[in-house]
Amino acid sequence: MFRRAKAAVALTAAGLTLGLTGALAGATAAAAAPAQQTPTRTVTIQAVNNLGLSISEGKSVQCYVRDAAPRGKYNPGAIDGQLGEKSWKAWQLFLNDRNYNAGTVDGDVGGNTIRALQRFLVDLGYDTGGVDGQAGSKTRAAWKAFSHLGGGWC
Repeated sequence: MFRRAKAAVALTAAGLTLGLTGALAGATAAAAAPAQQTPTRTVTIQAVNNLGLSISEGKSVQCYVRDAAPRGKYNPGAIDGQLGEKSWKAWQLFLNDRNYNAGTVDGDVGGNTIRALQRFLVDLGYDTGGVDGQAGSKTRAAWKAFSHLGGGWC
């Protein structure tokens, strides 16, 4: 009790009171300091989603989609084995053009893109474990096997 009384005296001296429950009463927010203006920057995060492929396997599927149409219609960007937004946009265009319905061409590897990729792989004879929009172990194994088809494309 003595500690609580000392704390109450100190808080009262500061213009605050402490109730019996220990709750602080009469506290007011301190005045905010003027905000300094700082320059803003837009940062773009380049997400890479290889769905389990190594760099060389990623290069292979980038070359495949690049070479699937004339005049660079499916441009995956740099053939670096990193399947980022540009590579997935190329794959989404490719899959949509073949009626696999990857949905919006946005470079996001969401459920529609995964389902379209699964349909494509199943049509080629790979076992993806189903067309469920989940990049599970069978889908990843099928994608990896596809990247090696014909010894690769690069």
